[in-house]
Amino acid sequence: MSTMLRHHGLAISEPMAFGLSSAISFAYLPIVRINGLPLVAYRMPPKWIIKGLQKPLALKMRFETFRRPEDGVRRLDQLLADGQVVGLQTSVYWLPYLPEDLRFHFNAHNILAFGKADDGSYRISDPVAEMTVTCPPDALQRARFAKGVLAPKGLIYYPLGRPQEPAWEKVVPKAIVKTARIMLDSPLPIIGVRGIRRLAAAIERLETGTDAQHSKLFIGQVVRMQEEIGTGGGGFRFIYASFLQEAADRLARPVLNELADTLIDIGDEWREFALATARMIRDRDPLDPPRLADKLRTIAHREQTFFRDLRRAA
Repeated sequence: MSTMLRHHGLAISEPMAFGLSSAISFAYLPIVRINGLPLVAYRMPPKWIIKGLQKPLALKMRFETFRRPEDGVRRLDQLLADGQVVGLQTSVYWLPYLPEDLRFHFNAHNILAFGKADDGSYRISDPVAEMTVTCPPDALQRARFAKGVLAPKGLIYYPLGRPQEPAWEKVVPKAIVKTARIMLDSPLPIIGVRGIRRLAAAIERLETGTDAQHSKLFIGQVVRMQEEIGTGGGGFRFIYASFLQEAADRLARPVLNELADTLIDIGDEWREFALATARMIRDRDPLDPPRLADKLRTIAHREQTFFRDLRRAA
């Protein structure tokens, strides 16, 4: 979204886009299965982020899905021919330019298409790739119309009109309050700080005997969602901290800089949790689910305190 907005004349950083859309979160979703294991999310869904930027930026976004792949291909080609930058929801598994060890069946990966090369391949901007890449038409079609959980159904999105420079002193505090509400006040016990504690309880119950392999797969899924899908759990905390630093400058509120430092420390704790988990998976340390659960409960307590302080500072 940051790239798309800059293309349309509004210079907005990735952290600011992330913060304005109130995208930082946590969710433990045992009923949503990725590769047979529960989904763990460290931010809100991509469409939430896209839609969340519409109101503060006076921006109208158009979303389109397709029943037939050929219709989706035709529409994408038409928009690109008109000079539009187009957002796409895809499956990671079918994108051949990604490293093979990062390609698995995950259908909510968002990329930008911005043209076609002479050989007919699509020119792609992918947040995982350091440089722009190209993708063969057949591979992109399979990625856009993959089946399964979170099936993209050829989803494309693009702005109608141009974004407007927001009234920062109004939209930033409002976004912060909304973020704190998500993390602290969700009625669902699987969302926000309560979700972190629910995951801790699930990990604590894992077997270390005959079913140890399944336990390793479970905690491995948590770390994979944290460290390999986009920037991941700790990484999203760092991005939000950058948003708070930028907000502190725009609003002349030094307290937001102090809170950013606290969140960076919390992000480091998420990374320490991931490292401890990885060592257990690789048998460098004994499998100890209660130890991992305690680490998560410590993080939950720190995030609860942080978001309470953040709400007061807004």
